[in-house]
Amino acid sequence: MTYRKRWANSWDAVKYCSKICRSRRLRAADLALEAAAVALLRARPGRSDISPSEVAQRVGGEEWQSRLEESRMAARRLANRGIVEITQHNQTVDISTARGPIRLRRGPQFPTEKP
Repeated sequence: MTYRKRWANSWDAVKYCSKICRSRRLRAADLALEAAAVALLRARPGRSDISPSEVAQRVGGEEWQSRLEESRMAARRLANRGIVEITQHNQTVDISTARGPIRLRRGPQFPTEKP
């Protein structure tokens, strides 16, 4: 979601970019993708990274390709909370402007213990 001037006074309260997004609240599958990303990162040492496709494969099984965009959206939500950082070529990027393959690594708010 990108910044819009009309949201200037309430940017911290903005949760949805449109009526369509508002009507499509988080589902159990969305939360499963977020949990899978955290679990995969927790299983990797230190600053190792993962691909959104790994997350989609873990949740979606053989139908993982249909979950790839949902996996990128889950990464965006986690990045907004500081749980992950989104990178390209080992540089942190904004997923709103990123084009092409991205990677996920632990962010400053990454949970240190299992929930």
